[in-house]
Amino acid sequence: MKLFLAMDLRQNLVVHGKSGQRATYKPLDWGLSLTAEPLGFITSIKPRFLYVADLDRIEGTGSHDAIIRLCAEKVSCCFVDRGCHSPDDFLDGEHIVNIVGTETGGSNLSRYHGGVLSIDVRDGRVIPCGRAPVDVLASAQHWDFNGSVLLNVSAVGTERGIDRQLLEKMRSAYDRQLFYGGGVATMGDLEIISQSGFDGAIISTALHRGVIPIEWIRRGSCC
Repeated sequence: MKLFLAMDLRQNLVVHGKSGQRATYKPLDWGLSLTAEPLGFITSIKPRFLYVADLDRIEGTGSHDAIIRLCAEKVSCCFVDRGCHSPDDFLDGEHIVNIVGTETGGSNLSRYHGGVLSIDVRDGRVIPCGRAPVDVLASAQHWDFNGSVLLNVSAVGTERGIDRQLLEKMRSAYDRQLFYGGGVATMGDLEIISQSGFDGAIISTALHRGVIPIEWIRRGSCC
């Protein structure tokens, strides 16, 4: 199973927060990197796979396109969520895979071709439509994405843990690549995600706290 390092960007710095409450996100001044400058952060940790959320562009206050391209050159694959509102918002660049989030992608997700769908979930419901995640995954079977991410926004940064039954239900509804992010707290959580049939997990807090070995994120897998 692949492991992606999550990197949230705001005002040219790597930030950290909890539960998707973006107004409270602050520069990451603890953990495995001595700097919150994105390129230095990546150079220090040396992940194989990277997941970038450009919070400024998602919120419509700026963008980090040049920084993201530089960081993407240093990894084997870089998922990028930059708040796509239409297919024209895709970012080109070496190793970049565009993420289309339900939060910003609009009501007609079938108009996108390629990239990865992020099913953004808060309090058990997909935002902003309010549908059950399993129903959106079932619909995604008919859309032209290369895979999907089940992103539990409510659990981001909380180390809340994983619901095995929920993951197994999600996996059974979708037969393409499926990744999980949000609340991964232990190596046991990664084992549950893998045993549930997911192709990868997105982690951050548990890595910086030393719970997940940095060697795993450097080789891009937990087994």
